[in-house]
This record gives sequence, C-alpha cells and structure tokens, in this order.
Amino acid sequence: MYRHKYYSIRLSLIFFIFYLLPFSISAQTYQQLSEQAIECIEQDSIQKAEELLLQALKLEPKNGKNAMLFSNLGLVQRRLGKYDEAVESYTFALNFAPFSIPILLNRAAIYLEMGKTDRAYTDYCLTLDKDKQNKEALLMRAYIYMTRKDYPAARIDYNHLLETDPQNYNGRLGLATLEQKEGKFKASLEILDKMIIEYPKDATLYVARADVERDMDHEELALVDLDEAIRIDASMADAYLLRGSIYLEQKKKALAKADFEKAISLGVLASDLHEQLKACK
Repeated sequence: MYRHKYYSIRLSLIFFIFYLLPFSISAQTYQQLSEQAIECIEQDSIQKAEELLLQALKLEPKNGKNAMLFSNLGLVQRRLGKYDEAVESYTFALNFAPFSIPILLNRAAIYLEMGKTDRAYTDYCLTLDKDKQNKEALLMRAYIYMTRKDYPAARIDYNHLLETDPQNYNGRLGLATLEQKEGKFKASLEILDKMIIEYPKDATLYVARADVERDMDHEELALVDLDEAIRIDASMADAYLLRGSIYLEQKKKALAKADFEKAISLGVLASDLHEQLKACK
C-alpha cells in the first residue's frame, strides 16, 4: 500500500578531471565542450548539455575519457525522459569502463523505472560481484526478490545489508515489509515501533504500521496511525488510499469516497480507483 523511500533515484553528476592534452584544436575543443556541458547541467540547461556532450563524443569517439561523457549523457537523457537513449549511453560508458559500479547502478535504476526488473537485477548482481557490501545494490536486489515473491532470497540481502549497516532506514523498512508479507506481523510491528520512536515525524512509518495493523484486523488502530500520518504530511496519497479502503470495508462510503478523491487530487490516477469509487455509491 505504501511505497518505499528506497526508490531514492541516483541522479548525481559524475565529475571528472581532464589531463593535459596536446595543444591541438580538436583536443581543446573536446575539453571545452565537455566542460561547457557540465556547466549546463549545473545550471539545469539539460537540453543544451545533451547537445554539447554529443558534439564532444562525435569529435573524439575513441577518447578513453568518454566513459564519463557517456555517463553524464545518460544522466541528462534520463532527466529528459529519454530512457532508451539513457540506457544506451550507460551501456556505451560500460564499454569503456566495464567495472564502474556507479554506472552499473545508474543503468539498473533506469531499468527499474522502465519496468525491466530482470535487467536491473543483472546489473545489481554484477555490482555485488565487485562490491559485496554495496548498500544500494543489496537494497534494490532485495526489493526485486520481494516483487518475485522470493522471500528467502530477499531476507538474505536485507540481513546482509543490516549486518553492514544496522540502522539503515530503508533496509529496516524493507525487512518490516518482508515480515508482513510472510505473515509475521508481530516481527514487522517490532521493527516499525522502534523506527517510529526514532523518527516520530515520519509519515511513511505510520502508514506502514497501519498497513500491518489492518492485516491483523486492528482497523481502529490503523485509523489512528493514518490520522497521524495525514497530520504530519497532508500530501501523502498512500495514507488516504489506505484509510479510504478501511472506511469502505466499514461501510463508511462517504468518508471512503472523500479519501479516494483526495488521493486523486494528489496524483493518483482516477482510473486506478474506478472500482473503489464505484463501490462508494
């Protein structure tokens, strides 16, 4: 019902230093174009940055520093919504730097956005082959395992992550979700209760706990947590969706309808709630 925060997307710009090149016009132009592209990215002139990077790459297609140019081009194209082109750019970057973990992670993130979880899974596995402690790869591979309902494999990755970083927020939240999916509600609540003590103003945690309480048929407790989540963050669509579902189960159709309509106003597609709204009549 709620969404993980792990979907924190990697949009960091990869900076690089150019070594002194021979004093030729082409070398200077390549460097200048690349530096101008970085300035454009910093100034959020994304379309111009793409043009400059493509010009530099065309000028010196075999330059060893093109791994970074292609990586930055992938970043720019991702921000422009050109996901296919971004994947291609990251793949070209990996041709120059096949063991670059940041590039692998960036390509995996795009694959996830595109719904290509199998390809994302491969990139996370490749990352972990090189860095067995990589937190992002462990977290996201565990998430993929959960979508596949491979709960034992997800637990291994979550446990590995939390052994390395016991206080990892997303790892703990993910493990709480895993416990819930396996019907281990008490274990899930124990994790969430501790996290809420640490983060008392975190609306996501109240929604997560409400979801577990609902599964336990403790609807009134769930409603208390959802009211608190909305008090903390009135723009959290997941809280209205879950509260609306509980109201609908309680035959409180007017309240349910109001919550579903609020969720739609916050960005949820009306088509996704067609059946729920129909049941509110």
